[in-house]
Amino acid sequence: MQAVLWDMDGTLVDSEKLWDVSLSALYESFGGEMSRETRTALVGASAQETMVTVYAELGLDPDPDAMADSIRWLHTYTGELFDRGLPWCDGAREMLDSLAAADVPMALVTNTQRALTERALNSIGRDYFSVTVCADEVASGKPEPDPYLRAAELLGLHPATCLAVEDSVTGAAAAEKAGCAVLVVPNDVPVPGGIRRRHADSLAGLGAVDLRRIHSEIDRELHSA
Repeated sequence: MQAVLWDMDGTLVDSEKLWDVSLSALYESFGGEMSRETRTALVGASAQETMVTVYAELGLDPDPDAMADSIRWLHTYTGELFDRGLPWCDGAREMLDSLAAADVPMALVTNTQRALTERALNSIGRDYFSVTVCADEVASGKPEPDPYLRAAELLGLHPATCLAVEDSVTGAAAAEKAGCAVLVVPNDVPVPGGIRRRHADSLAGLGAVDLRRIHSEIDRELHSA
């Protein structure tokens, strides 16, 4: 394991609950209500995928300009929530400190757009990460592998030498397609297993040595398959 690639929402910080608030407010602005099924489907989705789903559920005309306006509205609202401070997921900050102390390079790899990610980093701390990659900086966001491939490229590493930490079906699929080993720490939505995946209920109580062990186990299993 030469680097750890971190998802943000729901993995490092429990911001998915803030997205619940802003998405509900968006629905209310259109006189609608978001279904639980839709919210589950949107965990880890990109801004464009989110808005396509929202407009479809509300029965709105999928006009690109209107959806772009709604994305800006959603991000402004969410950004104001982010600015009040983001709650850490259990064990996440301690894990960042453990990896930093062990001189393990880290990247932030998120489907959140750059402007909003920068506001989140005010709470998380930029100094943990050698590089950050956002969905609006690659050809396709998660579940496509582009964000993880770009992060590995910027670090000068092969994806197989990296461990991705993810909480969603979308994110785990993206990291797996890129060739990374994946530690899945589910937040609100169950995530299936796979040969490149290991699951943990929480990051609490884990450290850098545990992530190295997990990466080694996945690597050995892949080479013995």
